[in-house]
Amino acid sequence: MTEETPGFEEKPDVPSGATPDDAAEAAETPPVEEGAAAPAGDANDTDQSVGATAQLDQTRSALAERTADLQRLQAEYQNYRRRVDRDRAAVKEVAVATLLTELLPVLDDIGRAREHGELVGGFKSVAESLETTVAKMGLQQFGKEGEPFDPTVHEALMHSYAPDVTETTCVAILQPGYRIGERTIRPARVAVAEPQPGAAPAAKDEQPGDEENGGPDEG
Repeated sequence: MTEETPGFEEKPDVPSGATPDDAAEAAETPPVEEGAAAPAGDANDTDQSVGATAQLDQTRSALAERTADLQRLQAEYQNYRRRVDRDRAAVKEVAVATLLTELLPVLDDIGRAREHGELVGGFKSVAESLETTVAKMGLQQFGKEGEPFDPTVHEALMHSYAPDVTETTCVAILQPGYRIGERTIRPARVAVAEPQPGAAPAAKDEQPGDEENGGPDEG
């Protein structure tokens, strides 16, 4: 065990031939410890930047997925609402049509009473109130004399021939038809008339005959 001699300080080693200034500089410079690590500030900053970028990308990806899910749910909800509204309207139309169909015989009686002049007094007020109510519910009456026969909205109950028509025509309305919007709940029951058979072809056959004869005979 060595003992330090009192009054003597340990001095750094100075190479031979060095000047006194070199010795003083060597004494002021602290010794470098072996195994000291290099500064790690730049490496830590790089790692933190990479980690933040990865976390940001992950957050953006999750946000895009949640946005797509929200848009899909919103589209499904809109389709559901449209489907419910369409079904509700269809059910309402069927219910109204069923109710009004049951009232058609009453409306026919009112129409016949009006034709015979029997729609008077309190009965007239009730009848007009009923007609106003069914009109508000969308019931429309159709069928007029003189209109062309349409098998999609007319039901022919009587048939005849007439010289003054050029196509199948409704010449009498036996029962008016009724519709709700574009839906026909009862066709108009009518009497129809067709052109006289052979009348039109005969008129056409006379023209070629006159041309072949060369016109009227000369005196």
